[in-house]
Amino acid sequence: MEGKSAFTGIKDIKTQPLSFFLHVIVSASAVLTVGVLFAIIVFILVKGIPNLKPELFAWKYTSENASMLPAIINTVIIVIAALLAAVPAGVFAAIYLVEYAKRGNRLVSAIRVTAETLSGIPSIVYGLFGYLLFVMKLKWSYSMPAGAMTLAIMILPLVMRTTEEALKAVPDSYREGSFGLGAGKLRTVFYAVLPSAVPGILAGIILGIGRIVGETAALLYTSGTVAKVFENMTGSGRTLAVHMYCLLSEGLYINEAYATAVILLVVVVVINAVSGAIARKVGGKNG
Repeated sequence: MEGKSAFTGIKDIKTQPLSFFLHVIVSASAVLTVGVLFAIIVFILVKGIPNLKPELFAWKYTSENASMLPAIINTVIIVIAALLAAVPAGVFAAIYLVEYAKRGNRLVSAIRVTAETLSGIPSIVYGLFGYLLFVMKLKWSYSMPAGAMTLAIMILPLVMRTTEEALKAVPDSYREGSFGLGAGKLRTVFYAVLPSAVPGILAGIILGIGRIVGETAALLYTSGTVAKVFENMTGSGRTLAVHMYCLLSEGLYINEAYATAVILLVVVVVINAVSGAIARKVGGKNG
């Protein structure tokens, strides 16, 4: 049957000009997308790998070594801090919208529209908001906590919407079965519904991590550009993306900036690979 279906599809492409045209467009788009991605990766690797040197991983940044190690450590810290603030809030908000709020509620519709709107706001606007609130109003000055909270607000709509869709994808039979066994609403949510939605939730978290790691505009206004490891709650620091931006803007460390781009690419790939492995493992257990 599968061979017959494939043969029929090929026959339709040959006999129907519109189907053939659409097939060409889709194939060309796929090849173009993969080609552009491959070209960017090759360009970064070719330009950056020859400039990777041991001094780039020194503990302290100086004008001689342009070390990126403090920025790598700061990136890990700010990712963890932003996720600790955004993930619980986003997940609990999604649980309320899906499991507790009445269907057809106007407030729920308004929240969803607002979340989708916030997802499309440029990051520099979040940076300005974080600057006015955390740096100026709350007197946090340029600090890593100010940057982490700004990024948490920025990825909150993403986490909430992906969690909401993951919860909606859980069959109602799971809820009905849990209620039939005598479980209450809260127990049903946390023991029957939420575990089944974990892979979808982790997918949203992975997207949030990618946005945090690659963010620069919002952090320039909040966490600052000090090239040292985060030491205290009022300390400023730059992430890997901000470090690369600073090296390029100064115009004196172009080769070091290419090397930083390689490490940034590796960090993103590793984070996505680890997160994806965790999501598959959790999904396999739930399945």
